[in-house]
Amino acid sequence: MDLVTPNIGLIFWTTLIFLTLFFGLKKLAWPSILSMLKDRELAISRALKAAEKAREEVEKLNVSNEKMLIEARRISDDIMRRAEETRRETIAKAQFEANDEYKRIMEQARAAIESEKNIAVAELHNELAKLSIDIAEKILREELNNKQQYDKLIEKSLQEAKLPDS
Repeated sequence: MDLVTPNIGLIFWTTLIFLTLFFGLKKLAWPSILSMLKDRELAISRALKAAEKAREEVEKLNVSNEKMLIEARRISDDIMRRAEETRRETIAKAQFEANDEYKRIMEQARAAIESEKNIAVAELHNELAKLSIDIAEKILREELNNKQQYDKLIEKSLQEAKLPDS
């Protein structure tokens, strides 16, 4: 039972060792430990501030990205609208030009047809005139085969022709 009951000497030496150790540690180790703890606290504080700043920057970037996305959509819609307008204008212009070209070609065709018709009519008149001359020539040859008829025709022509008085 001696071990369980405290002895005054044991208490003295235990207290003396404890206080020596406590003051020794306080003098030598405690400042280093406190310094490390403060450094660690500062590092954690800086890390928290950096994390907060990074979170704020991410939020700003998200807001900025949203704004850029909205602007990109607006620009895309504007480009699509202008492209649609350009498409419509191009189609309208092409239709207008096609109509003009159609009218021009039709006018040229009408003019060509009219010209060809006039040429055909002129050729028909020429052929008719040649045919008439050929027929008249054949008839005259037949009629003028004999000498009497020839003489009569000359006299008749001379009588019909009015000669100027000399």
